[in-house]
Amino acid sequence: MSKLVVFGATGYAGGRITEEALRRGHAVTGVARKADGLPAEIEARAGSMHDAGFVADATKGADVIVVATPGRANEEGKSLLDALPTLVDAARAAGARLSFVGGAGSLRVAEGGPRLIDTPEFPAEYKPEAGSHAEVLAALEQLPGDVDWFYVSPAAEFGAWNAGERTGKFRVGGDVLLSGDDGHSHISGADLAIAYLDEIDEPRHRRRRFTVAY
Repeated sequence: MSKLVVFGATGYAGGRITEEALRRGHAVTGVARKADGLPAEIEARAGSMHDAGFVADATKGADVIVVATPGRANEEGKSLLDALPTLVDAARAAGARLSFVGGAGSLRVAEGGPRLIDTPEFPAEYKPEAGSHAEVLAALEQLPGDVDWFYVSPAAEFGAWNAGERTGKFRVGGDVLLSGDDGHSHISGADLAIAYLDEIDEPRHRRRRFTVAY
């Protein structure tokens, strides 16, 4: 059994990861700005990942820190990238693995091709969020070797609006967007969580990004 601290536990991805972690018998601390509604089986903490003291306290004893929050700036103008140094310090102090639910925008459309975010078809309204997550991935790739991390890019069609079902069947790739025979790139929240917990239980992508899709 591992201890997971999930930032963004009330969100779509964080909630599904929390559910899967509990299903596998892990201990979970769920962190959110408002911790109402979190499962009774977990330790609920209300606070901000931009508060270094709170983050240090919430992650004591953690084996894995899960960050499943938006990348863009919040109402105080602070982004996920701004919180990264605090999260790295917490991971070092706890001896924990640091992990992120990112976005599909930084995936390449083909080997050697452009990133999805850089294609003309990418919706302009999603670029701030996708760009913020791409910056976090770039920063992770520059971290020194003592920080163990992984970053998961879900398929392009991922979110509460396309929840799907828990099938346990999916593909895992690297830096290139995965699409099905129908041209769609999608994954359910539950299956994304299975892939995420698989990586926690049996690490295969140390200091790397991977993607999950049908």
